[in-house]
Amino acid sequence: MTGCFEISPRDAGEDIPDQDAQRISQMRHLAKERLVCWRLSALAGDVTLLVSELVTNGVKHSCGTQITMTLRIDDCELRLEVRDETSQEPQIQHPDDDAESGRGLQLVEWITQQHGGSWGVSSDGTSTWCSIPVPSPGVDGG
Repeated sequence: MTGCFEISPRDAGEDIPDQDAQRISQMRHLAKERLVCWRLSALAGDVTLLVSELVTNGVKHSCGTQITMTLRIDDCELRLEVRDETSQEPQIQHPDDDAESGRGLQLVEWITQQHGGSWGVSSDGTSTWCSIPVPSPGVDGG
């Protein structure tokens, strides 16, 4: 499954417009529906959180006007990839305890590790991905 959408051009530090924020919710919903079709509902909570974090990072930090999210199963692994038009490599932040944001990639790392998976950034810096193992096809724990 691939979802591609336009985002509003904006300068660094500007708030995310409502229409772009709604796209994040739509991508979570699409991912959850796909997991149900694949009979992987047991992964829905964690995968929708991964989608939320990676798509939000793409929308928030992209200097471009388009985001592409791909969710697929290859070799018994669920792979989520979010591509934007920026070649700045995202990095894990270490915010203060009182900070209201900056923990997205920490969550991605933690969730993928809990599932025995991994995450990373493409060599050109334009996409962030994560992979987690999935149960045998047709096995639904939820």
